[in-house]
Amino acid sequence: MSSKESGKVRYAYGVAMALLLGGTAFSIATGPVGAQVAQNSPSAMAPRPGAPMSFAELSARLQPAVVNISTKQRVPVRTQTDPFEEFFRRFGGPNVQPGPQGPQGPQGGITPRTRETGSLGSGFIISPDGYVVTNNHLITGATGTGTVDTVTVTLTNRKEYTARIVGRDATSDLALLKIDGNNFPYVTFGDSTRSRVGDWVIAIGNPYGLGGTVTAGIISALHRGITGVGAYDRYIQTDASINMGNSGGPMFDLNGNVIGINSALISPTGASVGIGLAIPAELAKPVIDSLRRGQRPQRGYLGISLQPLDENIAPTLGLPKDSGEIVRWVQPGAAAARAGIQPGDVVVRVNGQPVTPDQTASYLIANTQVGARIPIDIIRDGRQTRITATVGQRPTEEQLAALTGGGEGEGTVVGGGSVVAPSQVLGLSLQPLTPELARGARLPASARGVIVVAVDPSSDAAEEGLQRGDLVMSVNRQPVTSPAQVTAAVEAARRAGRTSVLLLVKRGPGPEAFVAVDIAAR
Repeated sequence: MSSKESGKVRYAYGVAMALLLGGTAFSIATGPVGAQVAQNSPSAMAPRPGAPMSFAELSARLQPAVVNISTKQRVPVRTQTDPFEEFFRRFGGPNVQPGPQGPQGPQGGITPRTRETGSLGSGFIISPDGYVVTNNHLITGATGTGTVDTVTVTLTNRKEYTARIVGRDATSDLALLKIDGNNFPYVTFGDSTRSRVGDWVIAIGNPYGLGGTVTAGIISALHRGITGVGAYDRYIQTDASINMGNSGGPMFDLNGNVIGINSALISPTGASVGIGLAIPAELAKPVIDSLRRGQRPQRGYLGISLQPLDENIAPTLGLPKDSGEIVRWVQPGAAAARAGIQPGDVVVRVNGQPVTPDQTASYLIANTQVGARIPIDIIRDGRQTRITATVGQRPTEEQLAALTGGGEGEGTVVGGGSVVAPSQVLGLSLQPLTPELARGARLPASARGVIVVAVDPSSDAAEEGLQRGDLVMSVNRQPVTSPAQVTAAVEAARRAGRTSVLLLVKRGPGPEAFVAVDIAAR
């Protein structure tokens, strides 16, 4: 989602309890327990057309299977140095000299202080023997890595269970827990592919720690993307109230089947404004099934990084916007490279399915069986061609981070050498890349291109986000290694009647990306 948009995407995260004083997360379990019976299977229930007179009967039957998830974790607290202690140390005043096991800890060192933190969220039981589904972000450690220390599951009858983490998957933001016992009330997954905009849904969860809260609404949109990338950027949007604490809770259809897992909301304030987002059951169930078997979820992978063909990039290629996605990076040796896919190719169809904003190439590839040979239609230099690729297995998130350099970063670029005047080349001052400049910009030794040493703040390049230290690798898919080649490519585009050029830009160790820059006369 663009930073220019007013709404903010937030996890429906469990009240984010930062318990600075060592207290415990609160939870108020209210409302009737309802019938402690297992939910019927989807096929056994007849459809209920039209608006119901009441959700009471359905809610009473489903609530016992929806649980409160609370977590605890101890995290280090940064301590402040006592100024008097420092004074006495420096000027020889009285001071306590602790022994090997003194008040400051072993060997006189200061024992690290910690505080307890935690969160509240929701989940639901999917089997009578106590398997519980929730969001991964609820049980992830406070630093963004690892897991919390303890997870407690509380049922509507207020009975608490310590849960074991069976498995979790950061890519889909799903986790599977296990509590000990038998004959638990449970619910089953439904078929979210049959859901339609306008269908009634109800959400049950623990917003702000208020257990057993039921909200109702309709499906506002299907296949809603909020990031534009990734295998799971495909949510069910609802106007049923979703707030902090609803994370991990179920979205039910009127048959009582789980068609989504409430996960995020779009809001400028963090409270519900009628835009809640749920992971569709069609994506969630295969992940949960894999975790339950003790396996890592299988996802297709080609080894390419893509970006949308938006209104800025599409004209530089002579294509309509949203008619595919452009390849900005190809992993050496991976399936895409072996198939012959190149940076700058526009992927328009994957295995016969069109690539659109609602059905991204990442989604289509990730949901293709590993090992399958599939046709991929691309446009290269204005001509459409078909390439056949064998789908590989997606690496872990840690492996992907290592492949792409672990993120973006801007280094320090030193001056020197000949510089092209900003007014001549897109408002950019450019220099040939040298080993010294590459090290200063945190670029790999294999990088090739021209480096940006200054950006005219009034230029379109600045508006598009180009910065000092960026590496321009190609112009209109033609590699460049000197400022003169950039100038020539821009002039050739201007003579051809184009209004913009397509730059392939790399920033630090992060992956490269295409940027369209206006070439109108200044």
